[in-house]
Amino acid sequence: MSEIIETEAGTARITWHRAKKARLVLAVSHGAGGGIEARDLQALATVLPEHGVTVALVEQPWRVAGKKVAPAPKTLDVGWRGIWPAVAEPGLPVVSGGRSAGARVACRTATELGAAAVLALSFPLHPPGRPEKSRADELLGAGVPTLVVQGGNDPFGKPAEFPEGAFELVEVPYGDHGFAVPKRAEIGQEQALEIITGRVVEWTRTLG
Repeated sequence: MSEIIETEAGTARITWHRAKKARLVLAVSHGAGGGIEARDLQALATVLPEHGVTVALVEQPWRVAGKKVAPAPKTLDVGWRGIWPAVAEPGLPVVSGGRSAGARVACRTATELGAAAVLALSFPLHPPGRPEKSRADELLGAGVPTLVVQGGNDPFGKPAEFPEGAFELVEVPYGDHGFAVPKRAEIGQEQALEIITGRVVEWTRTLG
C-alpha cells in the first residue's frame, strides 16, 4: 500500500509492508542515486514483516518528482522530518533507517525525531578515494542504538575503516556499495541478502 505525504521539501511517498502483529516500524529510505527498488531494501521489506516488523519504504520528494540527483543534505532532512508523523502514527517504536545518503539522514535526525534506533545500510563513511572527508561524526552522533551493515568492498568505506563507537557493524563479504557480490565470490547474491536480513531480524528482536 502506498501513501502520499506532503512535506516542506515536496511530495514524498511511503510504501507499506505491514506485519500482522507488528511490534516495531522500520522506516527506511533510499540513497542519492537510486530508489526503493534497491536489493537490500526489497529484501528487508519481504522478510521483516514475518518477524513482527512493519517496513515503510520511503521515497524522498526529489525521487517522487522524477529527478535524478538528490538535493543537499539539509533538504533530505526536511523531507525525512515531513514523513515522520506518518511512520509514527501506528504508535509503535520507529527504527529510522536508510541506505547510503538515507543512512546519513537517519543518523542526523534520530535523536530529534525520537527514533528507537538507527539502521544504516552502506553508510557512506567518505567519498570514494577520499578517506580524509570522513562523515564518521554523523554516525557517532546518532545517539540511539545503531546497526551498520556494510559491504566488504564498499568504496565509500570498508568495514575496517570505521572508527570504534557505540554502534554494531555487520560485514557483507565481497559486497559493494549496493551489496552486489562478484560471481567469483565465495558467497552468492542470495546469501549476501540473507546475511543482511538475518542480522537485521536478530537486531530488531533486541529493540522490542
